[in-house]
Amino acid sequence: MSSQRIVIDPITRIEGHLRIELEASEGRITNAWACATQFRGIEKILQGRDPRDAWALAQRICGVCTGVHAIASVRAVEDAINCSIPVQAELIRNLVSGMAILQDHVMHFYHLHALDWVDVKSALSADPQTTARLAASLSPWPNNSATWFREVQQRVAASFAGGQLGIFASGYWGHPAYRLPPEANLMALGHYLEALKWQREIIRLHAIFAGRNPHPNFLVGGMACAINLDNQLTINTVRLDELRGLIAQARRFVDQVYYPDLLAIAGFYPEYASIGVSSPNLLATGESGFSCSGAPKAVELPAGVLLDGNYRELHPFDPMKIAEFVSSAWYSYPEGEKLGLHPWRGKTEAHYTGPPPPFTQLSDREKYTWVKAPRYEGRAVQVGPNARLLVAYARGEGETVRLVNEGLGRLGAGIEALNSTLGRTWCRALESLLVARRMEQWYDQLLERIESGDVATFNPEKWEPESWPKQAQGVGFTEAARGMLSHWVEIEKGRIARYQCVVPSTWNSSGRDPDGQLGPFEHALAAGGRHPLQDPQRPLEVLRTIHSFDPCESCAVHLLDPAGGSAVTVKAS
Repeated sequence: MSSQRIVIDPITRIEGHLRIELEASEGRITNAWACATQFRGIEKILQGRDPRDAWALAQRICGVCTGVHAIASVRAVEDAINCSIPVQAELIRNLVSGMAILQDHVMHFYHLHALDWVDVKSALSADPQTTARLAASLSPWPNNSATWFREVQQRVAASFAGGQLGIFASGYWGHPAYRLPPEANLMALGHYLEALKWQREIIRLHAIFAGRNPHPNFLVGGMACAINLDNQLTINTVRLDELRGLIAQARRFVDQVYYPDLLAIAGFYPEYASIGVSSPNLLATGESGFSCSGAPKAVELPAGVLLDGNYRELHPFDPMKIAEFVSSAWYSYPEGEKLGLHPWRGKTEAHYTGPPPPFTQLSDREKYTWVKAPRYEGRAVQVGPNARLLVAYARGEGETVRLVNEGLGRLGAGIEALNSTLGRTWCRALESLLVARRMEQWYDQLLERIESGDVATFNPEKWEPESWPKQAQGVGFTEAARGMLSHWVEIEKGRIARYQCVVPSTWNSSGRDPDGQLGPFEHALAAGGRHPLQDPQRPLEVLRTIHSFDPCESCAVHLLDPAGGSAVTVKAS
């Protein structure tokens, strides 16, 4: 059977659009290219600016990730000027980051990824009473009632009957790859709607600590919030009580809805524990303490590198082993197209050599994407929740090991299953359990220090540029929801001379490097020719794997056949 070319464009809505080009034969994918088709250029915007302002601009890279870019930015500047921050500020940053991870993981599962597994139309034939019994068998969540599921069913049925499907329009409903019974579909659909309200409420933590969401406020040297229990305008007793409630609310939903739903759904798709296997190298930089001396050890998450599919042997992370290549990307390096540059030497010189739009194919030439190809020791690596959990597992972190082993036992899989479509999705839910518990610990530490009189959230010693060296360079790392994020800065005479961001999607959606290594998206789809594609007109299996990396797909996915004609338009609800 001859090879068929398929184009899915676009898939992602953050940090540009993602286009996937495929070759498939006899129901299997044989080759893949990840093509990012929008130029970012934030690094150019930051040159010449005050480093203390960089966080406010850098976090505008993404309206979904929001504060994680700000945290990486302030850490980079603090590293460059040798500024330590108060322990309380680090704990507050951890709480802000932790809630962002919980919100992101839950929203990703229900609102961006679940409909790859859940057939909304099938839910219309479910029995609400049976659905309630199913949900009650999984968790004590109080809203798991027949009344609620009947209301959900009626609302969705009315939308289908009136032809006003809204967020559920243009799905692949009825695709043979859907396997959930109607009651499981209705249960997940009800929790989908509940998650919309939940995420809006719990993110108030950002407003309390950082003034707003999206794009919360940060500060080089600490946090821009004061602690005074007797002042109505600061972090006081009332706000601390509200924060405790928000953290408890977040944990309840993760424990009683998100994780049980994930396990229930995963049980119907066990083969995806071996589909979508990606790069055998995984990297986590750890969290936190990069900019805080004296932080309690309990706030630290492990760092390390796993190489060549050996998930037991942990290697230390060395940031000097990172290099970015542009052999497949629309950039130019004066030093040569085949040479990789460390981020401190990195350049963002756009050099588009692709066809003028509208185009039907990008992968027919060496350069096909706006994403550079970061490599660690010359290897393509995955970053993300599965990397973090595998690193923690290799380090023998007790709670992680217990939860991973318990989950693998229920799935009937080995540790290698974490590197798969299902594994990446499951790791987000499992990590949410861990982060919710850590947030309670961070809150308790924050409160304990307040009670002992420690209310400092800002260190002013290095605020004025006169206290900085004339030349300095720094790096800020953070573990964002989607994986390791780093910002690299060079400062000269109080201004930014060079700025580079290496974001999770840069690692995971990178193209080929000079050695021909596929990026993780490409590897997950094309390696070994094992990835299924039952119906090229409805590539549900492809979306499952790409979404498992959490690239935040766009609201419309357009397919083209090899001749460039429109095959089908997909509304990615």
